[in-house]
Formats: sequence, C-alpha cells, structure tokens
Amino acid sequence: MTGIELSSDAFNDHSFIARRYAYEGPNVSPPLAWSGVPDDAAELVLLCEDPDAPSGTFAHWVVVGIDPHSDGVEAGQIPPGGTELVNGYGQHGWGGPHPPPGDDAHHYFFRLYALSEPAVLPDAPRADQVHEEVEKRHLADGTLVGLYQR
Repeated sequence: MTGIELSSDAFNDHSFIARRYAYEGPNVSPPLAWSGVPDDAAELVLLCEDPDAPSGTFAHWVVVGIDPHSDGVEAGQIPPGGTELVNGYGQHGWGGPHPPPGDDAHHYFFRLYALSEPAVLPDAPRADQVHEEVEKRHLADGTLVGLYQR
C-alpha cells in the first residue's frame, strides 16, 4: 500500500485549527492539499472525524466521488468532483470542530482515501460506516490531524 501526502496551509499535523474553521466561528472548511494518489484510483473519499467526541466518533465532513486527478481543495470549497454527505450535525458539508467547553483538546482526523471503485454509502453515514466501506476498495490513504479546544 502506498501513502497519500495530506497537508493544509491552515494548520500543521497535530497543531491547533483556527477558530475560522470551527463550528462556533465562520465554520469554513479548511484548505487541503494532497499528492501521491495511485494512478489506478477510481475516486477519492474524504472523512474528517473526531474520535474524542463524548457520544462516540463524530463525522464532521464526508465527501465522496472526489476526482482522483485533483490535488486539493481551497478553504470553503467542495473538493473537485466531490459530493458532500450529511455530517454528524445533520447538515450537508463541513461542520467544524465544536468540543464541549473545558474538554482537553479534541483530535480531528482528516483522512483521504484512494479507492479502486466508487464508495457506496448512505446519505448520512457514521464514521464507522465510512471506514467499513473504504476498507473494501482501499488503495492508499493519507491522514492529517488537527486539534481544537474551547
């Protein structure tokens, strides 16, 4: 398995995400860049999840059908060719960090998966459903972790 390099101009791996991208802020999706996608990938799937959420892993952003020849997405935009599914807030698209006040910093895992064939997911998938689906078609992946605390 090969690895995808996933990065952001907005934050470094394991550093804090700015309030601009948070749910209580402007709630803008962060910019992301990627490279190293296998040539035979049929699509990319993006998942942002918070495994530290009190009610279990929370899906903040699920995007399917991303063009495997793309190399990133600007802040506040939908990845090229992508379709945003319903997040844990019950809304289509990005839903930024919003941990309970006073919690230790939560970890927001941005995961980009290259798949051999298109993913089949419900319109409002849980994070575990995304993981189960991508495992069936997984070619490569990359991860970027941001932190947020209120």
